Amino acid sequence: MELHHEFTVPVPVDDAWRALLDVERIAPCMPGATVDEYDGKTVTGSVKVKVGPITVTYRGTAVFEEQDESAHRMVLIASGKETRGQGTARATVTGTLGERDGGTAVSVRTDLTVTGRPAQFGRGVLAEVGDKLVGQFAECLARRLEEPTDRTEPAEPLQPAQPVQPVQPVQPIDLLRTAGPPVAKRVAIVAATAVLALVFVRIRRHRHA
Repeated sequence: MELHHEFTVPVPVDDAWRALLDVERIAPCMPGATVDEYDGKTVTGSVKVKVGPITVTYRGTAVFEEQDESAHRMVLIASGKETRGQGTARATVTGTLGERDGGTAVSVRTDLTVTGRPAQFGRGVLAEVGDKLVGQFAECLARRLEEPTDRTEPAEPLQPAQPVQPVQPVQPIDLLRTAGPPVAKRVAIVAATAVLALVFVRIRRHRHA
């Protein structure tokens, strides 16, 4: 499925570009994500997603396939697999930055493929969740960019064996809570229907036994 999101940050485009490539700095703004290692091109880490009472953890890598500073365009290819299951997630994320009213407009296009439990929600729900998560990321990023910093150059890339320490425990992305009550209600109806169908089948089997 293809998703498209846009947001703005209150800094010049060159500053925003450097910030988005500073994985250590923006890691706390990425919902559900933990960054373990970063060598300047490849990020290794995990993402936690909560589906009802079940928490699914995807572990994998994200590789910067393109970093065009002159065009302010980056392409990130991420892939992961459930640590306890067969589900997978793969995304090609293309981000472009442009000037807007003294700040920076960020456009993100994502080609996403998901298998496993989260896939049951379909494109509509995942798009709603994506909108809210991007909004949370943008707000967090804007706050961090407004914080004073002594850095005048991009941070030196971490060595592959050097971990990125999270500031606080990472909370999983709660699909039902993030999507909102209307979506949760639809999911609950589907689940209830499935349970009733299962009970009906068992009753029929019992009568014919």
